Amino acid sequence: MLDFLTSPLRRLGHATINAVWRLGFAARFLAAILLNSGQSLLRLQMTIREIYFAGVMSLIIIVVSGLFVGMVLGLQGYTTLAKFGSADALGAMVALALLRELGPVLAALLFASRAGSAMTAEIGLMKTTEQLDAMSVMAVNPMARVIAPRFWAGVVSMPILAALFNVVGIFGGYLVGVVMIGLDAGTFWSQMQGNVDLHYDVVNGIIKSLVFGIAVTLIAVFEGYDATPTAAGVSAATTRTVVTSALVILALDFVLTAFMF
Repeated sequence: MLDFLTSPLRRLGHATINAVWRLGFAARFLAAILLNSGQSLLRLQMTIREIYFAGVMSLIIIVVSGLFVGMVLGLQGYTTLAKFGSADALGAMVALALLRELGPVLAALLFASRAGSAMTAEIGLMKTTEQLDAMSVMAVNPMARVIAPRFWAGVVSMPILAALFNVVGIFGGYLVGVVMIGLDAGTFWSQMQGNVDLHYDVVNGIIKSLVFGIAVTLIAVFEGYDATPTAAGVSAATTRTVVTSALVILALDFVLTAFMF
């Protein structure tokens, strides 16, 4: 009877200790990345190559998703605003929804699903095939050669992708509101210009996307570096990257929104 009661508590305690240990290891891991970033920043070719992999290769999913999200916002916004007789404010509604919330959050989720999972799988595979150990034997620092360039590539790419998501999303709202429904184009753009504030809406959205980029990329490279060097371990690490990134993005979005707006 005693074993039946203590076994769940033992598992809970083990899981809690493991979670705290991993959190501390992730903090040390981030410090190690920052300390070893000088070499990757001096050799810009490595970082630019990773920016292409993380940013440019994610453009298709970002642009297509942004377009359809903007079109959905246009349709939903028009039907909602029309009930209150204020359909002319559609442009402002679409822009504010994208700039404040949907743009940074959805772009970060898509970035984690595409680029973050790929980073984890790539680093995990390098660990499984002992490429990271081989670099250490040859006096090449894996943190400076492999981890840091990918980290900074994600940090740089995420705000740019979020901005593109917002631009394409606003264009999607314009297609629905002006081209399909027939709202006045001048009213659409003037309402947007009059209600969107540069600092309050645009800058805060950029800050959100930057924070999301740091969090998602750190999770991706950490999970890859900490993956068990087996096929199942790399698969589990990739899954943890997507799931953990989604939860962290939503939690950070709540915290940042509470402080910003």
